[in-house]
Amino acid sequence: MLTKVYGSAVVGVEAATITVEVNTDKGIGYHLVGLPDNAIRESNFRIAAALQNNGFKIPGKKIILNMSPADMRKEGSAYDLTLAMGILVSTGQILENQSLSEYIIMGELSLDGTLQPIRGALPIAIKAKEEGFKGLILPEQNAKEAAIVEGLVVYGVKSIAEVIDFFNESKPLEATSVDMKAEFYEHLAAPEFDFSDVKGQESIKRCMEIAAAGGHNIILIGPPGSGKTMLAKRLPSILPPLSLSEALETTKIHSVTGRTMDKDGIMTARPFRSPHHTISDVALVGGGQYPQPGEISLAHNGVLFLDELPEFKRSVLEVMRQPLEDREVTISRAKFTVTYPSSFMLVASMNPSPGGYFNEPGAPVTSSPSEMQRYLGKISGPLLDRIDIHIEVTPVPFDKLSDERKGESSIEIRERVTKARLLQSERFTAYRHIHYNAQMGVKQIRRFCKLDNGSQELLKTVMERLNLSARAYDRILKVARTIADLDNQSTISGTHISEAIQYRSLDRDGWLG
Repeated sequence: MLTKVYGSAVVGVEAATITVEVNTDKGIGYHLVGLPDNAIRESNFRIAAALQNNGFKIPGKKIILNMSPADMRKEGSAYDLTLAMGILVSTGQILENQSLSEYIIMGELSLDGTLQPIRGALPIAIKAKEEGFKGLILPEQNAKEAAIVEGLVVYGVKSIAEVIDFFNESKPLEATSVDMKAEFYEHLAAPEFDFSDVKGQESIKRCMEIAAAGGHNIILIGPPGSGKTMLAKRLPSILPPLSLSEALETTKIHSVTGRTMDKDGIMTARPFRSPHHTISDVALVGGGQYPQPGEISLAHNGVLFLDELPEFKRSVLEVMRQPLEDREVTISRAKFTVTYPSSFMLVASMNPSPGGYFNEPGAPVTSSPSEMQRYLGKISGPLLDRIDIHIEVTPVPFDKLSDERKGESSIEIRERVTKARLLQSERFTAYRHIHYNAQMGVKQIRRFCKLDNGSQELLKTVMERLNLSARAYDRILKVARTIADLDNQSTISGTHISEAIQYRSLDRDGWLG
């Protein structure tokens, strides 16, 4: 007898419906076709044990299972439940139920028939709704995440026995329901790391505020213990809260990698990723034999912090150049291509020299000019050009450290940042993929960053004196536009240009030669 059951495959951060056709005929043999990987080929052992331990069996007949479309590679153990249900119906061990075709069924089986969580529950649920399925049956650990999708009945189950009883109509299942908006706003808690904990560093806080307001990349240069990491960890606390659409998009990426199982369905906080400097280029941008999102995609809509930037392998840093510009990364293989979003804020930190200190009188350790050149040369000029703000972080003096007064809180700074972002959202209403100043292209810069004669002359002088690139010119204009937005000014003045120029430390003589 021929039976059709439906599952789903995750490709990139999207899902595709898989039709599992099970045909039982005279003879002996178990044939699984349709480009399954090793984990799926091994499923017959898990399925046989799970069925036997629940009073069923794989009969001694010729069973052919086809996973359609047959030219798409299927991966992982999440099809165990799909295949098992197809076998049970096709061999007549449970009654063929018309409602079977109304559900996507996914789950990994343990030998006792209990279900293990799967990856990609959210994109699977979104695709199921798009294609008109009534509901989704999957492990209970994934139910809350999938139930975010409105208009889809989601059943979280503990074992295959519950699924069998449901289709035999002997025991109903309880649908999982989530009020997405209530869930989302309930978990918008106060930030764990707050700028009020930072002593002194008022000029650096100002830089972080500008970076957050315009979505600009920033690099912090300073000796050990000056507070670079402390400041970077607090940047997400002043970014505007995630919107519902951003939260869904971010959750989809983390769902594909299986990182949402311990969370309450939808992600409510902007991600902060801080990979170690020994990371490989594939782990950073994504890829592998079966491509998975990398750190830059896991930081989508959030912050990617690269501590001790010159310690990263040059090849690792260079692969970030294209994603920083395009805000997405495309992984190409011979037979397929996947694209992952990677719109993140890059925050990097570094020491000013190999010894760790500025070469000033009284510095504990000094480095020769050639050592400094070699150290700073690990970071390419094109990569630095893509970082809008360069700022020097100096150690905090004792009188500031011992001051008991609290600084300005993250919530207060966030209010100003959010107002500036609202101005930018209104400005870029006509542009679908542009939401804040750092995303502006050349056309938008020419339109929204016009300068008066005085500002134009000032910028020309600086460009010629520092020998800045065209990209650095655009970066200065973007930062100046953000400073003007924070001041609630519609036009860019010479003051805004002057402040933006100050945030290009690595372009000055004495740094990169």
